[in-house]
Amino acid sequence: MKRIYILIAVMIGLSSCKDFLEPESLSTFDTNYIYSNVEDARKGVNAAYVSFGTDGFRSRLSNNMTGNTDIERQSGWGATADRHQIWNLEALPGNGDLRQFWNSAYTSIRDCNIAIEGIEASKLLESGDVASKRQMNHMLGEMYTLRAYWYSMLIYYFGDVPNVRLAPKAGQDFFLSREDRNLILSQQIEDLTKIEEKMLWADQVNFGIEQVNREFTLGMIGRLALQRGGYYLTPDLKMERKSDYKDYYAIARTYTEKLITLKDRELPTDYRQVFMNQSKFISPVNSDVLFEIPFALGNGDVAWNIGITVDGGTTASHSYGSGNNYMSIPPTYYFSFDTTDIRRDVTCAFYKVNTSFQKVFVSGVNNIAQGKWSRHFLTTPPGPSTAKGTGINWPMLRYPDVLLMFAEAENELNGPTEKAQEALKRVRKRAFAQTNWNTKVDQYVTNVAASKDAFFNALVDERGWEFGGEMIRKYELIRWNLYSKKMEETANELKKMADESFNVTGKYAQYPDYMYWRRNASGEFEILNPNRKYIGIPDDSWTRVPFLISLHSNLTTYAEWITKDWANHYNGPQPGVARYIFPIPAEAITNSQGKLDNSGYRFQ
Repeated sequence: MKRIYILIAVMIGLSSCKDFLEPESLSTFDTNYIYSNVEDARKGVNAAYVSFGTDGFRSRLSNNMTGNTDIERQSGWGATADRHQIWNLEALPGNGDLRQFWNSAYTSIRDCNIAIEGIEASKLLESGDVASKRQMNHMLGEMYTLRAYWYSMLIYYFGDVPNVRLAPKAGQDFFLSREDRNLILSQQIEDLTKIEEKMLWADQVNFGIEQVNREFTLGMIGRLALQRGGYYLTPDLKMERKSDYKDYYAIARTYTEKLITLKDRELPTDYRQVFMNQSKFISPVNSDVLFEIPFALGNGDVAWNIGITVDGGTTASHSYGSGNNYMSIPPTYYFSFDTTDIRRDVTCAFYKVNTSFQKVFVSGVNNIAQGKWSRHFLTTPPGPSTAKGTGINWPMLRYPDVLLMFAEAENELNGPTEKAQEALKRVRKRAFAQTNWNTKVDQYVTNVAASKDAFFNALVDERGWEFGGEMIRKYELIRWNLYSKKMEETANELKKMADESFNVTGKYAQYPDYMYWRRNASGEFEILNPNRKYIGIPDDSWTRVPFLISLHSNLTTYAEWITKDWANHYNGPQPGVARYIFPIPAEAITNSQGKLDNSGYRFQ
């Protein structure tokens, strides 16, 4: 489908807003006029999508700011640039990436509030024109959903934040203090539960999954409810959850099950194609992806700062341009997969594309790429000098997420019931050939369903295998109160992997200390020993590269990234707690006229 959604929004001409609580007017038209007819209302609603096309989202929040986890990593300690501060959990109030995200979020919230007020005051909501009334209700749902998304993200990064629920008007108090994050989340959940039944399914709206739809809203209720029912970091650096958390697990269970009941769909059998569709500009409805950000050509940074690296430029022999991968995959994650799990080789890529348009082995064990996207998958090369702006869509929610959220909520409330087990089985069936279902699906699920805790741990693993590289793991680890624990486990496992790469016994002793790769007679990239050590010497067509052996910088010292990448996540200001909350940007503090500060969290 031709992605024009963000282009339409950009054409409205929104200017950026330096102070999120003192925005400029959306339009010279009167709000009552804009929302008096469906066509103009649509333009007003589109304004709230613009922030997805800004750097605050497309190259920051969506992927670049969401490390480090047990399945995605980058070294933040080696530099002081904005993104390095975030990766190392040491961002300063002057961090530009956080400022851009903050401004993008509150700009979209402002535009949502304007549209919500305009639609709710519109006579079309009470008119006898059934089609217009339906469209207006759906647009109202879009705005509630987008507003909820941005608040969810603001809370994950800043904790308690200003709660702006009114469209800006003269005489209002634009200077708001922080409000309790749990109250904000509860409000967002209530808003969505009231509107979702009046919304349209993706196959009923003009832009399908490139537009907020009822499926996404139902899924967002589940996601928000699990966030509200999960753990969070307090200003005194303690992880807590509210005593009413099970009420929110019940909400998550109800609304994910509602989606499964009303709009179920079989997961497409080809896992790789789910992501290849985005690089081919294909956006099927009633399939795996429920909503994806519709980047127009010239917008969006997928396959520029995330995905398989492509070396390009004017001297390259190809016209696909240049793209890097800011977040790599640790080998512990790669080897956590069952070797027959088809998701592994889709998610983890051992090659990059060089200027000769040849696939070559990545530069080291700490550079395994997120393989779901790459600019060299594009049908039409965008040009030798291109970098940003690939137009590749970004997935915001997929149906397997809904299935696994249901399984998690059901397990928390009732244990690993048959319904919970079936939801897990549905996700795993796609991951394995049907000939393996008896052992890898049925027997596996039966085994992990032995207890509530065992089933929960299996869901933690499954979400990692299913959503690797999609940059949602950080939020899951936070709400599970596993962030610090999993970071320490990852570092320790890497050390163990390094030690045992020299041994003949041990869990990792048989894993590849070196890997051998080549381009075969057909020119395809292949690895001789992706799973095991190769004993002996292969023929000269294979190139040997250090793999697990390079986890040691020498016989006694671990590679520096192993000891430092996650150190602040489990041994930071409060050992055993990841200080994932960041300071509110200095610009917002200054503009708040004393209402906001960065007290707590040991920022000062």
